[in-house]
Amino acid sequence: MSHILDRPIWSALETAHASLAEGGPLACRYPPSIVPFAASADNSIESLQALAKLPLGEEVMAIVEAEPIIVPEGLVTLSSATLVQMIAQRSSERISDRRVVPLTEADAADMLALATLTKPGPFTLRAQSLGSFWGVKIDGRLVAMAGQRMRQTGFAELSGLCTHPDFQGRGLGTLLFRFVAGEITARGETAYLHAYTTNAPAIALYEAMGFRLRSEMNLCVVKRRQV
Repeated sequence: MSHILDRPIWSALETAHASLAEGGPLACRYPPSIVPFAASADNSIESLQALAKLPLGEEVMAIVEAEPIIVPEGLVTLSSATLVQMIAQRSSERISDRRVVPLTEADAADMLALATLTKPGPFTLRAQSLGSFWGVKIDGRLVAMAGQRMRQTGFAELSGLCTHPDFQGRGLGTLLFRFVAGEITARGETAYLHAYTTNAPAIALYEAMGFRLRSEMNLCVVKRRQV
């Protein structure tokens, strides 16, 4: 029996993020202005054909699944990679720290700039549509942040964790990691996350914070094949 996180995009859009889903019962995606994630219901011909019809023009879609990804006819692969999906082994304590402040729409441009610089993963001005984000500001400048991205029944993805290079080494990433994990636990959900298999320092940090490998995952970025 497959796990709900084996196809995290599909399960999120079928449960906690159903209100954001674009598409139909065979394939769906998040609005591209929020995040480029898309998924088919399964690997049947009908579902894959429905997936191929989702992108318009030059739109790009990202697919993340535990099983090898089948790219349907009509789409072309732009890039692929292997990820690790890690999940919390224990509940995280909810913490309070005056340095951590909630981020709002007024912070969207600064959040995008920080994410563009540090590249924690796909990020847009509307990333906060997926879940709450928190950050640390120094002299009014956003220098670190973390938040929540995909959500499924009982689970929430800790994502967007990044620190400006000028402020690394101060423990801000660890602080925000603990803070967001604690907020997820307080909501009665289990935190999980994704990282590139090549990012050994990040994986080591997550293990030290009580996360374990649940599954290796495949990432594929695709777009419509031009004729």
